[in-house]
Amino acid sequence: MVHMNHVTCSNRSQYQIQSPKRRPGGQTATVRDQTQFAHERTGRIQMPFKNPQYLVETEWLADHLDDPDIRIIDCTAYMPNYFEESAADKVEIVSGREHWEEGHIPGSGFADIVNDLVDPDNDRFMFPMPPPEQFSEVMTGLGVDQGTRVVLYDDMVNVFATRIWWMFRAFGFENAAVLNGGWAKWTAEGRPVSTDPAPHYDANFIASPRTDRIATRDEVLAAIDDGSTCLINALDPDEYAGKGPNRYGRQGHIPTSTNLSFLGVLDMDANTFLSPEEIRKVSEEAGAFDGERVITYCGGAIAATSAAFVLTLLGVENVAVYDGSMTEWAADSSLPLVTGMA
Repeated sequence: MVHMNHVTCSNRSQYQIQSPKRRPGGQTATVRDQTQFAHERTGRIQMPFKNPQYLVETEWLADHLDDPDIRIIDCTAYMPNYFEESAADKVEIVSGREHWEEGHIPGSGFADIVNDLVDPDNDRFMFPMPPPEQFSEVMTGLGVDQGTRVVLYDDMVNVFATRIWWMFRAFGFENAAVLNGGWAKWTAEGRPVSTDPAPHYDANFIASPRTDRIATRDEVLAAIDDGSTCLINALDPDEYAGKGPNRYGRQGHIPTSTNLSFLGVLDMDANTFLSPEEIRKVSEEAGAFDGERVITYCGGAIAATSAAFVLTLLGVENVAVYDGSMTEWAADSSLPLVTGMA
């Protein structure tokens, strides 16, 4: 069982993950809007994402801040001791609400993934999916409904933005996108920052659950011997191999699962996602295109959504996230784990 310490904080920089410096390998945006920035970044034409509508650039958002159908949501949470030995005893989880109050993208609201977007009756998972009615209430309060376009960002490495993006997917809402580079890139470019309260909108969000996008323990267990399902572990390679802090009671990874680290799909210097070609390469190495279905997992179903997100960008449609992830799996000694690299 992972112990979680939920706290608040007032110094943004001290709560950012110090991740390892490894680099493995009214208007709706058009496909060109979403892909031209990747093309311009390297000065050459690149293969675009198949589903580029799910990733927006800071320049695009700056041009669309005043669009009446845009809803911008800060998704920030922090896990400041994640890469420290102390995480073996307690993973500290910090809501980013105070940071949003200190400064945010103009017009944005705050989604509290620590306190408002977890199932209060499930203490077995690190970040259990909230019930549909709870998610609907939070998103209605943020002004989201079927007539809006949502842009999600965070002050981490995009993983909390992708977590809430996946929640939207799991509740049947397809018109959400992640801001490439998030808060770090927005502020590095000197773009406007506000301390105004969140705007009020009349809205009525209705969740339509897609159960195929959330995998259960039994589905994962069956997938071990099912050659048609690709299991992907999205943790850091060392943790996948069974090294580092023992955060979940047992170390290692689920048998037959490969590694597509949430760090391995990012340019860690820019806090942005790698190019489509680079992401496709590491995804192919993980076997993501070899089966009929992909199930991603990590420690608490946060990093797993980063892998699910980039695979969706590439056009892999049958993707699910194992919501219990290692928090649930490692707690049951009857379930197998292996160590080492695949």
